[in-house]
Amino acid sequence: MRRGIAAAVVVAALTISASACSSGTSDSGSDSSGPVTITWWDTSDATNEAGTFKSLIKDFEKANADIRVKYVNVPFGDAQTKFQTAAGSKGAPDVLRADVGWTPGFAKSGYLAPLDGTPAAAESDKFEPNLIEQAKYEDKLYGIPQVTDTLGLMYNKQLFAKAGITKAPATWDELEADMAKIKEKAGADGFAFNPQGYYAMPFLFGEGTDMVEVGSKKVTLNSPAAVKGIDILKGVLAAPGARKLDTTSNAYANIMDAFNSGKVAAIIQGPWENANVFKGSAFKDKANLGIAPVPKGSADQGAPLGGHNLVAYAGSDAAHQKASQKFIVFMTSAASQEKTALANGTLPTRSDAYTADVVKNPGIAGYQKLLPDGVARQQLPEYSSLYTPLETQLIKIVSGQEGTKSGLDKAATEAKRLLPDYSTS
Repeated sequence: MRRGIAAAVVVAALTISASACSSGTSDSGSDSSGPVTITWWDTSDATNEAGTFKSLIKDFEKANADIRVKYVNVPFGDAQTKFQTAAGSKGAPDVLRADVGWTPGFAKSGYLAPLDGTPAAAESDKFEPNLIEQAKYEDKLYGIPQVTDTLGLMYNKQLFAKAGITKAPATWDELEADMAKIKEKAGADGFAFNPQGYYAMPFLFGEGTDMVEVGSKKVTLNSPAAVKGIDILKGVLAAPGARKLDTTSNAYANIMDAFNSGKVAAIIQGPWENANVFKGSAFKDKANLGIAPVPKGSADQGAPLGGHNLVAYAGSDAAHQKASQKFIVFMTSAASQEKTALANGTLPTRSDAYTADVVKNPGIAGYQKLLPDGVARQQLPEYSSLYTPLETQLIKIVSGQEGTKSGLDKAATEAKRLLPDYSTS
């Protein structure tokens, strides 16, 4: 989220930049005849993912004796604000692992170096086109996709089979019918929903709309299509077989525990949960996990694309820029992405990284099929911030505290404060 920077955050960010970052004009500990040292802020999970990237850094340094990489793991929840602060004071890392939603905002602020025509972008045609698209701002490329994700319908094949269901539901109406059968014949809840804004996006896309239309400068959170989409969601959650809505702070963990243990048959989820799902008692046999596209709405079908780009700091000098580009090339290469996928279970962003060994993981193979139909985020710096007003009202709407239209009107009003030159529906 984009927000004001408190003094404490400024101090914390400057402390990190002073201890961990290269300045834009020096080699950060390297003399003119020695190797260039670049700093990388990695925002991956420090426990489960970071080890893979540290190993890749060693491989990179062996292949590039003139470059050293100072690795810093920055918690994902803190990284956006810390980078903003560090970049504003000319002390940002040379390379950042940035959420795709941050890239346009950082580019608009002038913090990122455009990568068009550089070695970092030389193999752009090897990446999924929609992933390259959401690494752009005003049609200039500012990031190279490192890992990606999207939402799909995860389901328990055994529970579906026990209810006599032979395929995943293709529409929300089919899901409602399946939920009732599963509850009656398998004794489990048919579906559970996490009431966060991101997870509601398939219901908007299914009606052919989004939170905003950049071309016409219009907030569409309260459009008739959006109202219809959220009403469909309300109908699904009120139908027989749906798990009781959980709006507690532990909702996400509770839903995952229920699914992993076989108490819930289907959820909307992303590939970042693959590894944890396979640890669950219901999925000791990995083949029991089904992954299908999110059900289709009355007009369309789609799920948001997520993931992370590697971006380069615009304040770094020419030597650091050149070294950063080499590092980005290496970390997003097919070989590095294959190694990352095998170790971390995450989705590569380029087709040539989906090797035979990688697609042996049923979670990766399942979500790979969904990527071509994923909906890229629009090139709007404030886009990610729009999830906050949507989520605030979504919880009230689906829990019966607010009507759909009135709740979405309020969400649109808050969105317009972020986008004052936009109109509302």
